[in-house]
Amino acid sequence: MAETISILLSEEEVDSRIQKMGEMISKDYEGKQIHLICVLKGGVFFMCELAKRISVPVSMDFMAISSYGSDTKSSGVIKIVKDLDESITGKDVLVVEDIVDSGRTLSYLLDMLKDRKPNSLRLCTLLDKPERRVVDVNVDYTGFQIPDEFVVGYGLDYAQKYRNLPYIGVVHLEENK
Repeated sequence: MAETISILLSEEEVDSRIQKMGEMISKDYEGKQIHLICVLKGGVFFMCELAKRISVPVSMDFMAISSYGSDTKSSGVIKIVKDLDESITGKDVLVVEDIVDSGRTLSYLLDMLKDRKPNSLRLCTLLDKPERRVVDVNVDYTGFQIPDEFVVGYGLDYAQKYRNLPYIGVVHLEENK
């Protein structure tokens, strides 16, 4: 199968929204230090851009969680590939994710992180697909709500391709002729 990509959200739209999110987060965490936890690999593009737009002190850590493989739908199987390097006990934590889809992965992750006793725990996502939700997850900061399409770009991939696109695009799969 071959694929083509159509633009859903332009680079300018994404940049503008991340700026507004950074301003909101800075206001909400005024007088505090915020500890960003990036969910790899997709979240790294978004977290770096978001962090540049947050005016309060920021520290960062990374986790890798697998739930997709090479398919376009979540497998439902969740495993921690890379855990945090530092304790989050007593920290104001903001989990930064590229997309919230079914909610399975983030529900699992947030429950696990709550057990590590952060001072506060919130969730920030660039993209949200609420119509795909099968597990209720509270998203504190959302960039865009999008339709149930398979998207790539800005860190999101299809079979490890297209992460480097500076916009959000929809993947269209086509039969090879």
